[in-house]
Amino acid sequence: MKERKIVKLICAVLCGAMLCGCGNRAGTEMPEQMSGGEAEGRVVNIYCWNDEFKGIYEAYAKDLEEKHHVEVNFVVISSAHNAYQINLDEALQQQNEAIDDDKVDLFLIEADYAGKYIKSEYALDVQGDVGLTANELSGQYDYTKKIVSDDGIQKGTTWQATPGLFAYRRSIAKQVLGTDDPDQVQKRLADWNGFDQVAEQMHQAGYYMLSGYDDSYRAFSNNVSSPWVKDNKIVIDPSIQRWIEQTKSYSDNNYSNHTTLWTPQWSQDQGPDGKVFGFFYSTWGINFTLMGNALADSSAPAEKGNGIYGDYAVCEGPQAYYWGGTWMCAAKGTDNIPFIRDLMYRLTCDADTMKQITLDTQDYTNNQKAMEEIAASDYGSDFLGGQNHIALFAEAAKKIDMSNISDYDKDCNELIQKALHPYFDGEISLEEGMQDFYSQMKALYPELSE
Repeated sequence: MKERKIVKLICAVLCGAMLCGCGNRAGTEMPEQMSGGEAEGRVVNIYCWNDEFKGIYEAYAKDLEEKHHVEVNFVVISSAHNAYQINLDEALQQQNEAIDDDKVDLFLIEADYAGKYIKSEYALDVQGDVGLTANELSGQYDYTKKIVSDDGIQKGTTWQATPGLFAYRRSIAKQVLGTDDPDQVQKRLADWNGFDQVAEQMHQAGYYMLSGYDDSYRAFSNNVSSPWVKDNKIVIDPSIQRWIEQTKSYSDNNYSNHTTLWTPQWSQDQGPDGKVFGFFYSTWGINFTLMGNALADSSAPAEKGNGIYGDYAVCEGPQAYYWGGTWMCAAKGTDNIPFIRDLMYRLTCDADTMKQITLDTQDYTNNQKAMEEIAASDYGSDFLGGQNHIALFAEAAKKIDMSNISDYDKDCNELIQKALHPYFDGEISLEEGMQDFYSQMKALYPELSE
């Protein structure tokens, strides 16, 4: 495979020399990828854990394959049981030995484990190595750059910004609170005390405030005052402690339906037969998850009359937070820098493309100018009863604080929720649940202490 690339490059150089000797004839221009003097590999391997990015790519950037004369190959590996990171790590470690068309060219990462790759040698500088400029990146939300920066060097870039809101059922709000107006509902949910009071009202009316134990977690975990680990010691922040206390209270008082994220009952609670008032969701959750769960017939058009489409609205909730997001990283050793640069620019810097993604999908994209244009327009989401949720997301995005992230976030966030589920169910004590959490963390990271 490598020998074929060398032959292709020699042929391209010889052809270029012949063209120079024959003059500039019509129909003999060199391919755009070669005209800049930078050859590219034939195959672009993109590592990811689901088809979401593939869909975005095919809808908004597939034409770049023809421009660069490349074939894009998506290597999709499930994130279950950490399989994605395990396989990605193995591939990255073999970059030097792999033949060119088998190398990792681009890989995707999530916020919770971004630091692992950003601090490694495997992710390239998006300015110094890939070639994006500070001016091109200037429209992105600052937090989306900080989360993938090491010593001021940005090593990833994303098309998404993922501020979170509280999505609630309009019909339930009208019945229990007397109004479904987002501004009025927000006044009732403006802080956690108010949120708890509404939870009691929902309970008295026969509804649940939340579906389960994990629903409010990100609203608390993204507002911690210190990182999860400090001087190799695991720190239980007061914000995490408040989540534990509130979740146990909601469980004991049946303010929640005792579910966990992504389970069938949790999904059903968002649908036509659900008795849950609301859900904490970031941008992707509303259009990719909540909308689908709200439909009575997933094979029928997503429109009013299908399930509870149109019965949801959103408000800011008790505090600003973010949840999730996907970043692109160029892999060290890639031979497709020109393609990667154009792809990163198209999907994360070009305001027109990002605005169109939002208009098409209702997702919230990572360009302040584009999002503020939609926020100030008459745009409305039919799924949210005509509400312009982009305006709320635009305000929430400004309040996101990334100052207390750590390399341990993914495992800490996942394991503390899992370890405390039996406690919330009343099966074990809090001390037993916390000891399970500490034990699992120390098994993964022997250097840590309680």
